[in-house]
Amino acid sequence: MSLQSEAGAGDDAGRACAREELTAIADLLTEQRRRIAGFAGSDDRAGSRTSAAAGPGAGFGAGSLPEPRWQELMDAMPTAALLVAPVRAADGGEPDYYYVRHNTAARQYAETVIPPGTLPPRPAQPVPLFVRYPEMAGTPLPRMLGEAHSSGESQGPQPVEFSLRAPSGDAVRISADVRVVRCGTYLMCTWERGNRQALALAAQHLARTCWMEWNLTGQSPRASFGVRSVLGLADDASLPSLVDMAAMTDAAGGRLLHEVLSDVLLRGRTSERDLNLVTGHNRVLRFLAEPISLPDGPVWAVRGVMMDVTGDRLTRDRADRAEQEAQRAQHRVQALGEVAATLRKAVSPRFAGESARSGLETAAVYRPDSGARVGGDWFKARVLPSGRTLLALGDARGHGLGAVTLMAKLRYALAGLAFTERPVEKLTGWLNKVAYDDGPESTATAVVARYHPDRRLLRWVSAGHLPPILLRDGDAQLLAAPPRSAGLSLGVLPDAYYTAVETVLCAGDVVLMYSDGLVERRPSDIDADTELLRRRAELLERDGIGPGRAGLQEYAERVVRAMTELPQTDDATLLAVRCTP
Repeated sequence: MSLQSEAGAGDDAGRACAREELTAIADLLTEQRRRIAGFAGSDDRAGSRTSAAAGPGAGFGAGSLPEPRWQELMDAMPTAALLVAPVRAADGGEPDYYYVRHNTAARQYAETVIPPGTLPPRPAQPVPLFVRYPEMAGTPLPRMLGEAHSSGESQGPQPVEFSLRAPSGDAVRISADVRVVRCGTYLMCTWERGNRQALALAAQHLARTCWMEWNLTGQSPRASFGVRSVLGLADDASLPSLVDMAAMTDAAGGRLLHEVLSDVLLRGRTSERDLNLVTGHNRVLRFLAEPISLPDGPVWAVRGVMMDVTGDRLTRDRADRAEQEAQRAQHRVQALGEVAATLRKAVSPRFAGESARSGLETAAVYRPDSGARVGGDWFKARVLPSGRTLLALGDARGHGLGAVTLMAKLRYALAGLAFTERPVEKLTGWLNKVAYDDGPESTATAVVARYHPDRRLLRWVSAGHLPPILLRDGDAQLLAAPPRSAGLSLGVLPDAYYTAVETVLCAGDVVLMYSDGLVERRPSDIDADTELLRRRAELLERDGIGPGRAGLQEYAERVVRAMTELPQTDDATLLAVRCTP
């Protein structure tokens, strides 16, 4: 079978599955309608309806009803009401509308909304409504009264707003939804506080929320404002049935809606699912449904609240993808750091005490930067077969695995080249070629030295590196290189030339080699930072350096602690060398 035929078979299977879900939903609704019909047609229910119809008052004729009294009738109304009498003017013009009475709900409304003393006292005789309440004259109420009086048709509900001046001088805003109906020769004004209908419509629009109620006995569904907009339907489209709702979803939507209806119809409980609509613009609909049941009977209707959560879903998906990518990046960084740290540990020298045989004690301290990134600092201290000692400290450019890789190349290359017993300036030149051949980004600085124990002579070369510090008899000085002796950094030019500096040491002298991460603090000046290291090393040396390699190690750690009080921007390394008697 070809790939195209396999894809076509998959589409056919998906369509068949969707048709089965629609059929299952239709069968579920049909079975529920059968239960409703069986419950409504039972003998007990029919007998109770007959009994109720023949109960007390069944033969009470309309003529025997007492004539209603207006105040009692109005007080029985749950909403605020005002009775108005239209009185036509003597000249036949527009009628005046006289305030007659209000009900208990109206008085309670006024007591809740209007401060005491704001309204005029109730008159003994009927007065024109807009004389008693002149603020209402500029509202839609006069027009509503006129149209209800002339046409007899109910008016409203319509927002009516006006303001009153309280005894304190503050303005009181009155806002209500007003209806006007004609009652014989009178007009009845009723109102509810605060444009509730307008607020409800606005809330549905802003939250992209709507509701529908599906009656399972065959009546048309009821819906709230904006339901077609939320569902992506045309303004003149028919309201969808539950089966139509399933057909509007993707392949999984029919199954999810069937689960909701099973919970609502068979288990009588609220259920919620997210449905992917494919009609109109693709969107995600949160569908929450609840059952509406007859007393002691089956569920006869399904009420559903629907909310367009497409934006929320897209935001959540983007956040999930961003979080996953951040986790992958974090894992990559962590793995890279672990590899670099392992490599650094593998290439870091371990002092075995052999340097003491050549008249030197050595100690080293390494501190990663504040971000725990692994950098390119490296150092070397090794006794050569000739009895001389190779000393070196360098800093490969950058951080991470690339810097550690270059650091390892330089360190092992120097270790091998040193066995040639060639002068340190020649070793540094060869090391420069190693860095240059590694690529344009492979640059580094370094101090390369060899100690001659028979003459206590330290011959050293600087390849773009900071000068060592010599501590002697409580005084610390930079070992400044002669003019034109400081060479370029490693890897910049293939044929860079280097010159060695010779320093004769005395018993007890300490030489400090260090990387720029120990002294550099942006945006301060590197010379000032180096001077700070010199002063602190001198001050700490006056406190004493203990005997042996352990004493030298303790001193080196004190120097590093003194220089790393502030957050570092680079890793820091210090190599301390002491000339023994």
